[in-house]
Amino acid sequence: MIIVINYSLNIIGSEWIVIIFVALILLFGTNKLPEAGKKIGRMVGEYNKAKTEMQNQIKEYTNPNSKENNISINGPVQTERQKLEYMAKSLGINIENKTDSELKQVIEAKFGTSQENVESDLKENKFKN
Repeated sequence: MIIVINYSLNIIGSEWIVIIFVALILLFGTNKLPEAGKKIGRMVGEYNKAKTEMQNQIKEYTNPNSKENNISINGPVQTERQKLEYMAKSLGINIENKTDSELKQVIEAKFGTSQENVESDLKENKFKN
């Protein structure tokens, strides 16, 4: 007859808090425990501040009634002109009285690239996988 003894920790609730507190006192000592608590508190505060800021930015960009003119695309772009207009609007470029080639040039100027730069980069094989 084999007897199996199970030595597992059946600790629930407040016992874990006591064990963690004792471990922290042993790890940091009584002098450094308040400093460690302050540092942890600051880290949690910074994390919550950054999280709230990111959530607010996401809400601002996704809210169609925000103060800025957000561009929303409801479906696929049908023509090259529509694509250029969407890009120009998102970059804050005035599209009135401009041809397609003028819009392309203005958009390229905003991005700081031109067709010659792209073609020369491709010839030099700068975009290898």
